[in-house]
Amino acid sequence: MRNGITPDPGKIFPIPGIDTLTYVRPTVKNQNIIVGDFTYFSDIDFESHVTHFYDFNGDRLIIGKFCQIAAGVEFVMNGANHQMNAVSTFPFYIFEGWNQTAPPLSEMPLKGDIVIGNDVWIGQNSVILPGVHIGDGAIIGLNSVVGSDIPAYHIAAGNPAKMIRKRFDDELINLMLKWQWWNYNIEEIDQFIPILSAGDLDWVKERIKIILRERQSEA
Repeated sequence: MRNGITPDPGKIFPIPGIDTLTYVRPTVKNQNIIVGDFTYFSDIDFESHVTHFYDFNGDRLIIGKFCQIAAGVEFVMNGANHQMNAVSTFPFYIFEGWNQTAPPLSEMPLKGDIVIGNDVWIGQNSVILPGVHIGDGAIIGLNSVVGSDIPAYHIAAGNPAKMIRKRFDDELINLMLKWQWWNYNIEEIDQFIPILSAGDLDWVKERIKIILRERQSEA
């Protein structure tokens, strides 16, 4: 560990002297927001960026480990959806004085949980819409509006967000998904950093293959 300091996922401000970047997990109070270790937000008050989050919908925001969430990112939950199978979408039932009862959840266009994988980078001011699943290692370009699923290790951007390209070839993507480096302990991940930060992807492939073989022999 650098300077004898072990990374602490429970520390809210992980960069000394910087109070505008936070590890998310130790700041979250809502039990329906589940966030993995070392995922950070380039701002404070993460929960204020999770909007239309109402308990009666039963949806969750699930984010993996080591994600990088830029400033201004918003997660829009199912409470933003209005009834669409009637001739008016106006929600009379939430305002005082109108004689309408809330429609049952079966009448609402609920899309389920938002699920973000591990090591996902979400660019500044992007919006993630209800029910979206973003796979491990994906990158979302800034100012994107993500309304459909993004596969692992793909790059997507735009409004609506569209796939631009795969980050790697299929062999390396499959190796990364088997390796799942984020599930190792802190000491092991620290030793993986030369692999995780290398630009020689052929060398990276060979190193991952060695790690996977060693893990299989230990099983």
